[in-house]
Amino acid sequence: MSINLPISFIDSHCHLDATEFDADRDEVIARSRSVGVTRWLVPAVTAQTFSKTISMQQRYGADIALGMHPIYEAQHQELHLTQLRQALELGNIIAVGEIGLDFYLPQLDAARQIFFFEAQLRLARDFDLPVIVHIRRSQDQVLKYLRKWRVKGGIAHAFNGSEQQADEFIKLGFCLGFGGAMTYSGSQRIRRLAQSIPLEQIVLETDAPDIPPAWLAGPPAERNEPAQLPRIAETLALLRQTTLTQISAQTSINVQNCLFMR
Repeated sequence: MSINLPISFIDSHCHLDATEFDADRDEVIARSRSVGVTRWLVPAVTAQTFSKTISMQQRYGADIALGMHPIYEAQHQELHLTQLRQALELGNIIAVGEIGLDFYLPQLDAARQIFFFEAQLRLARDFDLPVIVHIRRSQDQVLKYLRKWRVKGGIAHAFNGSEQQADEFIKLGFCLGFGGAMTYSGSQRIRRLAQSIPLEQIVLETDAPDIPPAWLAGPPAERNEPAQLPRIAETLALLRQTTLTQISAQTSINVQNCLFMR
């Protein structure tokens, strides 16, 4: 006799601590739960936001990662690395993130990005934690430093590389994050990857409030939030010609495997 289990989802990357949610965060969480998104991974982006990120764990039971995002490299200071180490020592942090490299924005200082990326990879290795990596136009460079420091795997957030690069991340113990970008018919490379990569290596994410799916694109673009994840999952199910139940079950297992069961 088969048992019908309710479909549930894990949003493996959402910034619930962002100021965009300050006015209605409780309602955002309620909407999320009402459609079956019952677990969230919230990554910090600067040391100044660590306390707010931690409050997402305390108030909503969210899983959290702490790290310093490459886009905000101008705000980062070496003393923040000490603050990160001290926060990691307290426990209950499941990953170091959001960290990585961003070579899309020309105004960013590449050398500073690399310095803080490597320093945080060392911390991840010291604490035996996985990492959540930002890899915008920097897949090969991020892979270079991941090979150098050999951390405990993690998630390649908003993956948009080649199939060969995807294979290299998978070899290093990473799952690949797919979200709103996959819902656009013009995102052919991302959609091909979502079809061809082993489902066992895919996790779903919203990156809320950013990367709105196609139906929120506007103009004007609407704020993204975790409640959009089931519809994003439907896109993946259609691309892979499988069921939403299979997508929800396997991607949830994948988050567990990538972050909790190493």
